[in-house]
Amino acid sequence: MGKKAQQAADSRARLIAQARALFQTQGYAATSTETLLAATGLTRGALYHHFRDKKDLFQAVCEQMHGELAQAIEAATADVTDDSEGLRLGSLAWMAAVGEPGRCRVLLIDAPAVLGEAQWEALDARHGYASLQQGLREMRQAHTATGLLQSDALAAALNGAMNQLARWSAEQGSEAARQEAAGVVEQLLAVATQKQEKAP
Repeated sequence: MGKKAQQAADSRARLIAQARALFQTQGYAATSTETLLAATGLTRGALYHHFRDKKDLFQAVCEQMHGELAQAIEAATADVTDDSEGLRLGSLAWMAAVGEPGRCRVLLIDAPAVLGEAQWEALDARHGYASLQQGLREMRQAHTATGLLQSDALAAALNGAMNQLARWSAEQGSEAARQEAAGVVEQLLAVATQKQEKAP
């Protein structure tokens, strides 16, 4: 990478890092472009060279956070061979990672309002939700003979429940709430993935 390209990459990374810190602590609406530029020491021209506007920068922050959630899931399930256990551990890892107050504020509180429902759902679908859907599809294929009931509708239900539980536990702000939310997720997964008897 040439010097100019490296400087551009550094400027973009600085914008995302500072925007992330401000969005996590102050929220999107309270973070002005002027505050962001003062924090980075960059010019308005530098900002608009990399991002169309503040919303575009916010989406880049969301993408970065979703990448971290994917890494958390991968780390928790790297050595797991049982699909049910992988789903459980991956879901709990996602809950723990997204439940951090800063991430939760950005991804589950501000993002739906800032990006709009359709864009937020598309962002969610490309990341954690996609992993959940894939995991359930693989389980369904592996257990077809035993009548395991799985579907994309089930993935949607579990995804919505986990989003809401993560938001709730972050708003409560206590370890007890986080543990309670994680326990509810385990119960939901246990019921959702149990093998059903086929009708005669």
